[in-house]
Amino acid sequence: MLKKITSVTGLLCLVIPIAVVAQADLQCNNENAAILATTAHLQDNGDGTVSDAKTGLVWKKCSEGQSWNAASNSCDSSAVTYNWQGALQQAQDVNAGLAGENLGKTDWRVPNIKELASLVEQKCWNPAINVFVFPSTPSSSYWSSSPDANNSSYAWFVNFDGGYGFAVNKYNFRYVRLVRSGQ
Repeated sequence: MLKKITSVTGLLCLVIPIAVVAQADLQCNNENAAILATTAHLQDNGDGTVSDAKTGLVWKKCSEGQSWNAASNSCDSSAVTYNWQGALQQAQDVNAGLAGENLGKTDWRVPNIKELASLVEQKCWNPAINVFVFPSTPSSSYWSSSPDANNSSYAWFVNFDGGYGFAVNKYNFRYVRLVRSGQ
């Protein structure tokens, strides 16, 4: 299901997927084969990254602030929040080897709103993402690199609690998951 989302300024800006949850489905059961089938295009590379065959993107398995644990193929520590400019700077710092994990790559970036929305698992909420592919993902908001075209003080985010997104002031703090183009 697609839903039109408007920014806080009230102007229609973008259409992104919104999670739909039947009232009887209080929470996602990611072990359900039908749910896994919707994310079959995501491949865990076993190196802290996930490849998306649909988009050609490669995602960091862990949110910024977390570290990938090769032994358990999971994410350790707690994710960290950033304001929008801090999120963009974090990507640069990761690429320069000054912060976080670059996993041997130097072209990480904050995803645009469409790329970030592609991670929303339509049948889940709290979090609205496949937790087997992206473990320890907070049920909260993640920055995109997309500024609001109608208000330069705002940028777009996706909330992985319910799978929705809209634009807010860039000074707000949100989580970050970095992406790179696949080769």
